[in-house]
Amino acid sequence: MTTYLGYRDGGADTAWGRFFEPEMQPLHPHVVDALARGPQPEPLLTDRAGVAEFVRTASEPTEDGYAVCRDGSIRVAVRTPMPGVTPAMWEWWFGWHGSDSRRYKLWHPRAHVSAEWADGGGDGHYVGRTSLVREYLGSTFFHAAIQFVPPAEFGIDHVPDGELTVCARLGDATRPVDGGWFVHHVRPTADGAEMRSRFWMGGSHIALRGDRPGTALAARAARPAIARLLGASAQSAAELMIHCAQEMAHLAAFLPELHADITGSVL
Repeated sequence: MTTYLGYRDGGADTAWGRFFEPEMQPLHPHVVDALARGPQPEPLLTDRAGVAEFVRTASEPTEDGYAVCRDGSIRVAVRTPMPGVTPAMWEWWFGWHGSDSRRYKLWHPRAHVSAEWADGGGDGHYVGRTSLVREYLGSTFFHAAIQFVPPAEFGIDHVPDGELTVCARLGDATRPVDGGWFVHHVRPTADGAEMRSRFWMGGSHIALRGDRPGTALAARAARPAIARLLGASAQSAAELMIHCAQEMAHLAAFLPELHADITGSVL
């Protein structure tokens, strides 16, 4: 298993190696402005219970920002414009990148270390599978389990044609504890696509995986350790916002060409 940042020993000798670019795309100005505003009031960011309405809504009070909630959790919102990209390209990416760490490193060359599917499988679909990733969030190293689930499991009963909603539960890869949720909603625009990302992490979102009956006490016991790892604070929320904004903008800059190179088709 690859456990280092960047490429070594011929890591770029692949069909996609030329797309590895250590210099990240700059943060979009609207993200910089949101970071400068600092933490926002909790009600200004969508609660997870309102995610279906979020998918239906053209805009919300806070499309870029973060909040520290009364229950100790954090909420993060990030918007990424993606000229020349289509939602279908992201659908392909999520099914393609997880079977090779060298692909995962393309996404965020300064933070992503490794990725593999828990089922040991290769390319294809991602819904219903778990991606085991190692990466940095700020200076904190995580070994995470990203469990991709159907939108219906999030209460999203309808995704408009031509749009994409990627939904996942985020947990610890080393123990059966989950710490949050996220959604990436990708919709077409006049010049490409726009991704609207939402995260709900820590606090009341921490639970033993599977919510098995009789495990409430164990979940409460695990919560302090996971909370320390997540660092449910304004700093952690800002770091998550920066990480998401960086990786999405970075990949979007070359995703159309990468997709065409690997698949031989244009979406």
